[in-house]
Amino acid sequence: MNTFGKLFKISIFGESHGQLVGVLLDGVPSGIPLNDEDFKEDMSRRKSGVPGTTPRKEDDNPEIRSGVFNGYTTGAPLLIQIENKNTRSRDYTELRKTPRPGHADFTAFKKFGGYEDYRGGGHFSGRLTTGIVAAGVIAKKMISPVQVTSDILEVGGQKDIESAIQKAIDERDSIGGIIECVAAGMPAGLGEPFFDSVEAILSHMVFSIPAIKGIEFGSGFMAARMNGSEHNDNIIDKNGTTDTNHAGGINGGITNGNDLVFKVAVKPTSSMHRTQRTMNFETGDVQDLNVEGRHDTCIALRVPVVLEAATALVIADFLMQEQRINRVYNPKNKIW
Repeated sequence: MNTFGKLFKISIFGESHGQLVGVLLDGVPSGIPLNDEDFKEDMSRRKSGVPGTTPRKEDDNPEIRSGVFNGYTTGAPLLIQIENKNTRSRDYTELRKTPRPGHADFTAFKKFGGYEDYRGGGHFSGRLTTGIVAAGVIAKKMISPVQVTSDILEVGGQKDIESAIQKAIDERDSIGGIIECVAAGMPAGLGEPFFDSVEAILSHMVFSIPAIKGIEFGSGFMAARMNGSEHNDNIIDKNGTTDTNHAGGINGGITNGNDLVFKVAVKPTSSMHRTQRTMNFETGDVQDLNVEGRHDTCIALRVPVVLEAATALVIADFLMQEQRINRVYNPKNKIW
């Protein structure tokens, strides 16, 4: 559904063209310093603006409605909302009868019987990742000194990102990309085999990000082309440090103390300025479709910070299960 986590839980809500989107967090330790400035960097990274991203621009100023008092988390459920201010819902009116190829227009209609908010993709929109990013800001504080970073390795099959983006813009098409995420400073021992292994839970969370179509840990699919003597990571000290990291920091579903490393595949944006074909459900005919609205040429450009947030959320929950995060983050001196 819309809630994720065991001890550190998040629930996302909202629609692309509704009044707002946001996130509710439960299990946040008390005593974490938190203010509006903390959100600015990561929220800015998720915004559009660079070539290849949507012309839709939102302020994306998170408003904390509960769970923070006098600049610190209280330990109570923490609610964050982000207003939608720049919407053009008229662009989506015709899509009720002509669902967009590659989008959830058709499947959402079938799932919810036509009652879903279809504007801008509604609850299926990447717009809802603003809540994940906001939650990730808090999770990153919780998991310190673990540091999570993500980088775009390629888009459209090319490492020259600017060139690939410009080519797609010129051709009025869209492209995908590959992103690598690394969590450095990981402790050994996180993960609950079999069904709650690190790979299983992290993949569950990552595939909740719209447009993610694949994931691989460490050497990933290349492992199938390697010999065991090549793929095994030799242990070189008592901390479990290895001289290579083909396992991506995970053995048997449990972190081994080396960097957690994985890559994801982001599909090309489904909406583009090229003519596509779809069924007209009023006439019963297949017809040309020209998608209106404002869309990203390459949504992968805005995924890295979302991927970091998703990873931090999973790590925070694992750390809480291992009792490595205190219920009170920064205990005060006794006042009575």
